[in-house]
Amino acid sequence: MRARNIAIFAAAAIAGVLLGSTIGPRPASAVSREIIDLQHDVTTLLQGQKDMATQMTQDHTVMKTLVEQANDNVGKLNATMSSVQKSVQDVQANSGARLDTMSTQVQGLSDNLEEIKSRLGKLNQQLVDLQNTVQGIDAKVSGGAPSSVPSNAPGASSNGATAGAASSTLAGGPPPSADTLYSNGLRDITSGKYDLSRSEFQDYLKFYGDTDLASNAQFYLGEIAFSQKQYDQAVVEYDKVLTNYPKSFKTAPAHLKKGFALIDLGQKQAGIKELREVIKRYPKTDEDQRARAKLKELGATIPA
Repeated sequence: MRARNIAIFAAAAIAGVLLGSTIGPRPASAVSREIIDLQHDVTTLLQGQKDMATQMTQDHTVMKTLVEQANDNVGKLNATMSSVQKSVQDVQANSGARLDTMSTQVQGLSDNLEEIKSRLGKLNQQLVDLQNTVQGIDAKVSGGAPSSVPSNAPGASSNGATAGAASSTLAGGPPPSADTLYSNGLRDITSGKYDLSRSEFQDYLKFYGDTDLASNAQFYLGEIAFSQKQYDQAVVEYDKVLTNYPKSFKTAPAHLKKGFALIDLGQKQAGIKELREVIKRYPKTDEDQRARAKLKELGATIPA
C-alpha cells in the first residue's frame, strides 16, 4: 500500500514538472535542478520501500519463530498437564483405598471400645456381687456360723465353672467365649490379619449367632472380603447383614459398602442404585456423605 502511494506521489511530481514546463518557459538550470531533486526524492522513496520490505521480512521471520516456540510450549504444557492429571487420578484412587481401610479400622476400634465398656460394666457388677458375698460370709463368721463358702456363692460357682471348663478343655473343650472370639476378631482385622480374623468371626457366628454383636461380626466378614478385593463375596456378606439383622446399626454401612463393591465389580447401575438408597434411608449420616461423594465422582445424579 505504501509502495503504491510512493509511485503515485512520484508520478504526480513528474507530471507537475512537465506541466510547469508547458505553462511557461523556465530557465534550463532550474528545470534541471528540479529534475535532479525529483530523482533524488524518488530514489529515497524507493530505498525506503526496499528497507520497509526488508524489515517486514525480518519481522515475519521473528513472528514465525515466536509462533513455533509458542506451539512447542503449548505442546509441552499439554503433556505436563496430562501427567499431572494422571498423578492426581492415581492419588485419588490410592486415597480411596486407604480411606476404606482406615474406615474399617476405625469401626473396629469403635466396636472394640464398646465391648470394653460392656466388659467393665460386667466386671463392676461382679465386683459388687463379690463384695456382697464377702460381707455375708463375714456376717456369718461373726455370728458363729461355719466359715465355708456357700455352694451358691459367686466364688464357688466360678471355681466350679473353671474346673468344668478345664476338664471340658482336656476332653476336647468348649468353644472360646463370645468375648474372646469377638475381641480376637477385632484385633486381627485392625492389624490386617484378615484370614485369621475371618475364621474368628465365623466361629463367633457359629456359636453366638443370636447375640447383640452377631451383626457386627457378619459385617466384618464383608469388610474382610472387600479389603481383599473379593467383591463378589463382600456383596454376599453385606447382604446377610441386611437380611439377617435388619434392625442392626450396621445396616447403613452394609448398604454403602455393598454399593462400593458392586461398582468395583463393574455393576455400576446396581451400585448407584444402592448408594441412592443409602441417601434416601440414612440422611445426614456419615454413610450419606460418602454415598454422595461417590455419586459425584461417578458423575451420577445425586438425590435431593
